[in-house]
Amino acid sequence: MNLTRTAYGTWNGGRYMNFGDVLDEAQFNDSIRLAYEKGIRTFMTADVYGNGAADVALGQALKGVDRDSYCLVGIIGHDYAAPRDGSKGFPRFTDPRLRQPRDFTDYVKMATERQLKSLGTDRLDCLMLHNPDSIGYSQEPVWKAMARVQEERMTELLGIAPGPANGFTLDLILSFERFGSLIDWAMIILSPMEPWPGGMALAAAAKHGVDLITRVVDHGGIFHDDVKPGHVFGTRDHRTFRPAGWVEAGVRKLDAMRPIAEKHGLTMLQLASIWNLSQSPVKSVIPTLTQEVPQTNGVTVKTMAQKIEELATLPDIKLSADEVAEIAAIGQNKGCMDLKGGTPDHTGDPLPDRWSLTPDLLDVAARWRIEPSRDLVCTHKVA
Repeated sequence: MNLTRTAYGTWNGGRYMNFGDVLDEAQFNDSIRLAYEKGIRTFMTADVYGNGAADVALGQALKGVDRDSYCLVGIIGHDYAAPRDGSKGFPRFTDPRLRQPRDFTDYVKMATERQLKSLGTDRLDCLMLHNPDSIGYSQEPVWKAMARVQEERMTELLGIAPGPANGFTLDLILSFERFGSLIDWAMIILSPMEPWPGGMALAAAAKHGVDLITRVVDHGGIFHDDVKPGHVFGTRDHRTFRPAGWVEAGVRKLDAMRPIAEKHGLTMLQLASIWNLSQSPVKSVIPTLTQEVPQTNGVTVKTMAQKIEELATLPDIKLSADEVAEIAAIGQNKGCMDLKGGTPDHTGDPLPDRWSLTPDLLDVAARWRIEPSRDLVCTHKVA
């Protein structure tokens, strides 16, 4: 089964990612089942979430559901059996300190089999490479390893999922050019308040026949319309690391977009989702659904059930080109942050998530009329 227009990720509810009013086990499972019952038919999970616990939970939540009635997307790439590198998380399996290219096939097969066992199934509909380093984007042995598990019928489709940070633009396009015949899907960050830099990869994805699923569609909860000035975030919530004033700035932009949502009878989350889906080759959206902690600023937070309902009832419409452009202009964020991946301002040895521009990446930039010093750098910090 291919990915559907709406999708549900196991990071929802904060149980494995520490945000919002974290769902307990029963609430987490109930939310997954509710999403299925309401008509969401794509479920995505990464083996590194909870060191495999999210996979197990998803499998339990969908136990007894007809396996042919939903699309199951698994994500691998972090070797969580290796020592964790502090706040940087677990290393990529391609880290030369862990293994050499000749060992990639064995690892990918093992990780896929382990994930399938945790999920309680014999196959994925799509297997994605999670948060690759420069080797994962550019080297053939990685994709030969991914293709091998496809040949062995452990997955029908293959994909790539950059992140969790934003960027990787040239690297992603390079992977489309080199391995587009293998890559069916890519997951990128894209929303009306973050059209940059993800928007620069859309044309390349379309050219190489790669469909896109977009995450962070909700822009940290702003499009759920219950994160307002004075919002109190939960303990250890990763959104507290965003720059001061980001909520106020986001709400101002949200209100400027609201007339377009009202014109089409959409909630703000639905507007963000439809804005993404109105652009080729975006075929699926997977916003983060958060049960916010109770507020003292007079705002009543929405329940997980309400947010699932909004996503599940997403109308099958598209915005006009003028509306897409108008919303993008309101949310324009170009140059607002330091990007990850190959960037012109990185010097020194490559890091797991940031490296200098190589001749290959510069060639990609030239082919796609991307000027790194203009298009891939932070020019100002904004909320």
